[in-house]
Amino acid sequence: MTGIIHVIGALASAGDEEGVTEGGYTAPGPAEFDLPPLFHIGSFEFTKPMAQLFLAAILVFWFFWAASRNRAMVPGRLQFAGESAYGMVRNSMARDIIGSHDFMRFVPYLVALFFFLLVNNLFGSIPGIQFPTFSRASMAYALAGLSWVIYNYVGIAKHGFLGYLKLQTVPSGVTPFMYPLLVPLEFFSNILVRPVTLALRLFANMLAGHLLAILFATGGLYLLQHTAALTKPVGAVAWLLFIAIAFLELLVQFLQAYVFTLLNAMYISGALADEH
Repeated sequence: MTGIIHVIGALASAGDEEGVTEGGYTAPGPAEFDLPPLFHIGSFEFTKPMAQLFLAAILVFWFFWAASRNRAMVPGRLQFAGESAYGMVRNSMARDIIGSHDFMRFVPYLVALFFFLLVNNLFGSIPGIQFPTFSRASMAYALAGLSWVIYNYVGIAKHGFLGYLKLQTVPSGVTPFMYPLLVPLEFFSNILVRPVTLALRLFANMLAGHLLAILFATGGLYLLQHTAALTKPVGAVAWLLFIAIAFLELLVQFLQAYVFTLLNAMYISGALADEH
């Protein structure tokens, strides 16, 4: 099953089978996200989430290329949309957080990161796709790993390895007596845990939201089709909640892309700062 419609269709087509009517409703779980590969190249499996990563990259590249190729003093609709999208990330995340001195060299990365995340998240609500790419943990952790490499590289390049390590692990204004307690905690928090929490937040929100939508959609359908008349209104309410969750997911998909990019800007800013 590759999305909510596929799950609903499978449940509906099984409605006349004895196992569904007698065995009861089987709630969806994490297995719904274990999609079969689209095709094999030797031992390599090309999956739907991988295809979505490529598609999202192409769509983001095409949008900004199309918006900027015929630039004019009086922008058209597409140029205006591209400039507004670029300006939102440039001004509200890059410049305001990293600072006016260093922010410009990170704008391309942050703009690409935000819209790449946003498109992949919105795939969970697009009919025919209906699968949020980053509901697969490996995808989220790979992107968080890239972020970890970038902000640590930036900090080491500016302060040197030992200087950056001191910046991230030794709090200012603390007596050396407290170092044995605080330095390991700071190292664990600032160096090791950041990419884990960064990825976990994105992955968990995408997985939980999509799973909740499937639950209300298929559960409501089951109540409407296979239960007594007294409980059918509950199925109708479940479907109304499914519609509400679908709209709420659009907000969550945007917010998760925004928060992930915002935290990247904050980590870069912290790596460039002269004091911890």
